[in-house]
Amino acid sequence: MPHATGTLARRAGRHLRTSLFTQVLIALVLGVLVGRLWPAAGSSLQPLGDGFVRLIKAMIAPLVFCVVVAGITKAGDLKAFGRIGVKALLWFEVATGIALVVGLLAANVFTPGAGMHIDPASLDKGAVDAKTGGGQLPSAAQFVLESLPHSAVGAFAENSLLQVLVLACLVGAALLHLGQKKVPQILPLIEQAQDVVFTIVGFIMKLAPLAVLGATAHLVGEYGLGAMATYGKLIAVCYGVALAFLVLLAGALKAVTGLSLWKFVRYTREELLLALGTGSSETVMPRVMQKLRAAGCRDDAVGLVLPTGYSFNLDGASIYLSIGTLFIAQAIGADLTLGQQVTVVLVLMLTSKGMAGVPGSAFLALSATASALGVIPAAAVALLLGVDRIMDSMRVATNLLGNCVAVFAVSRWEGALDRVTAKKVLNGEHPAAAPADGPAEQDRVHRRAEPVPDPPKQAVAEPGAASTPPRDV
Repeated sequence: MPHATGTLARRAGRHLRTSLFTQVLIALVLGVLVGRLWPAAGSSLQPLGDGFVRLIKAMIAPLVFCVVVAGITKAGDLKAFGRIGVKALLWFEVATGIALVVGLLAANVFTPGAGMHIDPASLDKGAVDAKTGGGQLPSAAQFVLESLPHSAVGAFAENSLLQVLVLACLVGAALLHLGQKKVPQILPLIEQAQDVVFTIVGFIMKLAPLAVLGATAHLVGEYGLGAMATYGKLIAVCYGVALAFLVLLAGALKAVTGLSLWKFVRYTREELLLALGTGSSETVMPRVMQKLRAAGCRDDAVGLVLPTGYSFNLDGASIYLSIGTLFIAQAIGADLTLGQQVTVVLVLMLTSKGMAGVPGSAFLALSATASALGVIPAAAVALLLGVDRIMDSMRVATNLLGNCVAVFAVSRWEGALDRVTAKKVLNGEHPAAAPADGPAEQDRVHRRAEPVPDPPKQAVAEPGAASTPPRDV
């Protein structure tokens, strides 16, 4: 019996050392306890989460550049890359529109702000200005212009994903134009740099439990659990709508690719839990890119669709913005007509595209929507200040899963998805389903997942015939 107990303890210890999911889950629970029992100490732990997010963000730009350039050159077809981009944008617009409409319908049915009778004059608009830093969302023309790099170094220094994507597309196109004979060393160098970046990300990920502990303790210590009671109905409606939207996404994924979203959630449970714990989907972008490639998605589709979705496909944020707008209107007693609600959808379709990377972007989008309607005072946006941080988990999970579904769907649409490998990986029947030891091992597993053509049959040489050396296949 003591021997069995010792064996069980060793297994538990080994599992704790090797399972990121278990480590992050324990850190999440400890963070809640620390923030609840020692609020001041919990609030002071925020630098743990912020530091981790900074380290990961430092690796995202070079990683996206390497993956996109390698994807374009391996695919060997720039037109196919362009088609992937167009199809991704079409998917993003449809998905975002559905998220906005579903959010508005739910807000009309459940009326989370009804009965609050808030006087807008009693609200402090300065609190919203402090949250947004006095900034504003870019206009459509400004958004397009800011997507173009003004300097190759500046795109990486400012960590602007869209600018890095543009540079990567230009470099990939140039490599395709010149061909391997003129630049034989560039592509191997980019692939080696990609391995280096993945290795660094692996080192940083060892700090993930500390980051989750700090971020969760700060959230609970700073905001407490009182907001859950004050905004209980709004929180329940937002999370319920997000769940319903994910069910719709699961149906779309099944119809388009035959894959199960639930199995994908199980496959990426470590990344999802880490994103929830840190309140940022960017922290898991490198690992999610690896797992999507291992699950049969072609490199160029992963490299283009996933990073672009971080700016253009914010499904969770769209749900929150649409419900939040009607919540504010109901709380102050403003009855929005059908035409005004259509205006909400149209305005948010535009403003949500410029949200990525803008401080307080949700409040800027809400303020722009309120100004377009003309019946909601700008100060009323302050009603959501107390609950905004609690909505991060809903936004992060929905945004991340929405972008992953987009990668699978667009890959299938373009013929860039190996469905046999994808089903095996998601069913746990393939080695790629388990976390690899490192980027090199992950890449080897990915290459094993690609279908290998049968070698040509060797003709039997007749006696006396001159032997011909075999050609490279």
